[in-house]
Amino acid sequence: MKEVFKAAKVNDHVYWVGAIDWSIRDFHGYAIQRGTTYNAYLILADKITLIDTVKAPFKDEMFARIASVINPADISYIISNHSEMDHSGCLLETIAAVKPEKVFASKIGAKTLDEHFQMDMGITALKEGDNLSLGNLNLSFLETKMLHWPESMFTYLNEDNMLFSQDAFGMHLASSERFADEIDDDVLEYEGARYFANILLPFSNFVIRLLDKVGKLGIKIDILAPDHGPIWRQDIGRMAEFYSRWAMQKPTRKAVITYATMWQSTAIMARAIGEGIVAGGASVKLMPLKASSRSDVVTEILDAGALLVGSPTMNNNIFPTVADVLTYLKGLKPRNLVGAAFGSYGWSGEAVGQISDVLNAMKVELIGDGIKAKYVPDDDTLKQCFDLGKQVAAELIARAEAGL
Repeated sequence: MKEVFKAAKVNDHVYWVGAIDWSIRDFHGYAIQRGTTYNAYLILADKITLIDTVKAPFKDEMFARIASVINPADISYIISNHSEMDHSGCLLETIAAVKPEKVFASKIGAKTLDEHFQMDMGITALKEGDNLSLGNLNLSFLETKMLHWPESMFTYLNEDNMLFSQDAFGMHLASSERFADEIDDDVLEYEGARYFANILLPFSNFVIRLLDKVGKLGIKIDILAPDHGPIWRQDIGRMAEFYSRWAMQKPTRKAVITYATMWQSTAIMARAIGEGIVAGGASVKLMPLKASSRSDVVTEILDAGALLVGSPTMNNNIFPTVADVLTYLKGLKPRNLVGAAFGSYGWSGEAVGQISDVLNAMKVELIGDGIKAKYVPDDDTLKQCFDLGKQVAAELIARAEAGL
């Protein structure tokens, strides 16, 4: 296998020895459009060190890439930056095969790995500011709790100004290219935003604090090596700028309307609201849930200032796909949104109120009490929808001009 799967050289000291998952389309509820990579890195120092491993089914691919550079038994140290199973799934088997001198993780990481695997071999715990000599090279460590697990940490290769950032600054993108400068800029920004929206959005405050801390520490980064997606060796500041913008969630003049419909009544209402938003001078993205996943919706919300949600009432409840996306969004905690509920009904009409309750719980600032249409919306109802859209646009423009 080592004749087929080769390591990719990052610089004179580091090789990428990860795996490419071309087929995955669902990552614990996050719809992946372009597959992903599980990045592991081999540091060729006096003490050869492996940074993270890969998802369990890809163990042989990782070992083949390692074997294309060195004998895997020559690995002295393994460092686990993140205990999630797509990076630790084959850790036990790797330890058994390599028999390293030591395995390192953060203090919480050591506990998490033990809870995952009931490991016989002790994990050496690291804390922020610790340094590890590899002989001719040196590593230091930065705790990044809740980015995006409690045990997450960064590893920094001092001599090369290289940051191994685990899941931060990554993206789900399977590609034959290993470096960001080899990939189209629009793809990088979109997949980076999609990853942030679906994984890191609820931890935005931690992202802001991390960027501030890294800035104050004056850490120079020439190479940014995340655990998913391409490696950055040029324009490193671009990712920091993206993360700062996405984490701040400043409202824009864009509204997202997501909805389900049974007999097109709620869809007609959605389109009328959208027309009002455009007439009011803002932009709108309509996202019918028959054609959009929950992951698509939250990606669009990342740079939006308004969220409007529509549903017919079915069995005295919100339509199932709408309930699904609201549950997902509530957990991701988007901020700084205005919004409203709307929908059609036949004889009870509870869905609009239920949506409003969820939006309230999400701290979305509601504009109006919601709009209901019995069976098919008449001209008066559609005029109400259009006017609601204009109200939303006016609020978006006012907030944008005020810099909120």
